[in-house]
Order: sequence, then C-alpha cells, then structure tokens
Amino acid sequence: MSMQDPLADMLTHIRNAQMARHESVVFNASKIKKAVSDVLKEEGYIKNYIVEGDVKKQIRISLKYYMGEPVIQKIKRISRPGLRNYVPLDKLPTINNGLGVAIISTSQGIMTDRSARLKKVGGEVLCTVF
Repeated sequence: MSMQDPLADMLTHIRNAQMARHESVVFNASKIKKAVSDVLKEEGYIKNYIVEGDVKKQIRISLKYYMGEPVIQKIKRISRPGLRNYVPLDKLPTINNGLGVAIISTSQGIMTDRSARLKKVGGEVLCTVF
C-alpha cells in the first residue's frame, strides 16, 4: 500500500499517540517531517525529537503534556496533495488570535506564520497547530 500523504500520516500519529497518552511516538523520517518537528519543538508543542537509525531513519518525538492534558489541542492538515493551499504574505492565517501557529512551507524553508510575516514571504500552508 503506497502512502499518498506522509505529512498527514505524521500528524495522525501524533494525534493518536496523544489521545492514548503515550510519552513518545515513532514514524519514518523525511526532510519535511524533520522540518515540521523542528518548528513544533521551537514553538514548545513537543519536548524534543531525535532521528534514529542508519539505513531506515525514524523520528522519535517526545510528546508534551501540561497538567495531564496534551499541549497540542488540535493539529490539522491544511494543504494536501489533492488540493494545495498557497497564500501570499497578506493572506497568511492567524490561528486562535495568535495563540496557535500555522506551519508554512516557503522559499526560505519551513517556518511559522509569524516568521513568514517577519521575512515577508508567503507560501504553502502545511498545517495548523494550537
């Protein structure tokens, strides 16, 4: 069975692991998954992540909880292979009045909506997290 959307699979792994109250979650690694994990760590949504393995690399994310509840309340895939969602600088989304983040793939790399505004670039809205 071929996987059509690996990033959506990663987000689903995280969502399911948090519902089951797991401490960490493991999935196959790729450059885009590593970049999204970087953003999640910088924004404080996960504790840490490491890339494991030599031949078949995997990413292990340590999930973060606050008072027994997951820090990530909602994580949603926006742009998908069947319907890409590109936005210019002036239409970048604001998530929960700035309390959440939109992860954007730009020409300067994968970053949050706030970083994209500071660098004055638009791009593809990969997912939203709050």
